[in-house]
Amino acid sequence: MQLQAVSGEDPRDVLRGLRAAIHGTGPALGLGMVESAPRVVDAGTAVVVTTSGSTGVPKSVVLSRSALTASAMATAARIGEGAWLLALPASYVAGLQVLVRAIVSGREPAVLSGAFTPQAFAAASLTMQSTENGERVASYTSLVPAQLTKLLDAAEHDPAVGAALRSFEAILVGGQALPPATLERAQTAGARIVRTYGSTETSGGCVYDGVPLDGVRLRTVEGEVQVSGPTLADGYLDEPERTAASFPRDSDGTRWYRTGDAGLLAGGVLRVRGRLDNVIVSGGINVSLDRVEQIVRDVPGLAGAVVVAVPDERWGEASVIVAARGEALRRSDADHLDAARVAVAAAIGPHARPSQLVLVDELATLTSGKPDREAIRRAVRDLGH
Repeated sequence: MQLQAVSGEDPRDVLRGLRAAIHGTGPALGLGMVESAPRVVDAGTAVVVTTSGSTGVPKSVVLSRSALTASAMATAARIGEGAWLLALPASYVAGLQVLVRAIVSGREPAVLSGAFTPQAFAAASLTMQSTENGERVASYTSLVPAQLTKLLDAAEHDPAVGAALRSFEAILVGGQALPPATLERAQTAGARIVRTYGSTETSGGCVYDGVPLDGVRLRTVEGEVQVSGPTLADGYLDEPERTAASFPRDSDGTRWYRTGDAGLLAGGVLRVRGRLDNVIVSGGINVSLDRVEQIVRDVPGLAGAVVVAVPDERWGEASVIVAARGEALRRSDADHLDAARVAVAAAIGPHARPSQLVLVDELATLTSGKPDREAIRRAVRDLGH
């Protein structure tokens, strides 16, 4: 089967090509690929998504028609069927899956064109209000935490944005952990939030509010979250060794995806603790930066902060909090840092306390809306911290 490279800049181009790929009447789509030369992929492939991720390591994930549609149908079974609004880049799996859900439901998706703004989001939500057989058609969308925060901020002085948030039957939020304070704000505003966990390798979110979708199985092996089920990708394009390492099989043939995330399973509910490899050794003690970041984001004024590692002459490595200046910092910088250090020390221990708070005009992000951790780390080091 031929693989056709698509830029992904125009979501309607992606939608047209994706519809043909899902129905088996057109070539597979190559999203985010640098090479435009024709490639051949296995039959049944719908999309190859190439992304560098937040750490800068590129990967080309092969997704089949069956995996994408299994994910879409499992989502409908969990939260219901209806119309979808695309508010994310179509070249990333979360946005791509919005289009797949629309195709599977037989409805044309609404598309938020241009830059994401609260006003554009509110206007797009109005276009989705419709009825079938006298009953309102439920509407859904998918966001990343930064978008949700921007909408909540705007809703405080723009009633139309608040009404838009409340109009959706469910708003899926994924891509990174949603700070509890942001979730509480959203619920207070009347938004129905569903926290999702997953990756490109799992066809997007496969765990909703800690509970796996129908057909998805979870386990932890030496603290690592592993996923099995019909939504798994076929592997990585032209990388058999990497595929075998990331998608091992049990003796009974069951195929699993090694997420690289640390997590706990209790009563069938998953709690993700962060990346296993996002760990520094500070003073000879391992410190999970993801865990530190989760705690820091509960400090008022630091809900969108990012925690990165920097070299430290005394301890070898240390963590630094990076936050945007415009993020409602009402206290002094020292007060925010002190509050974060106290919270981290209480939850993890004094060895894990961040060493500094660095304020920037704007946090670097990927086109998916996730923090660009590699760029943020480089910027902090260039500043001499």
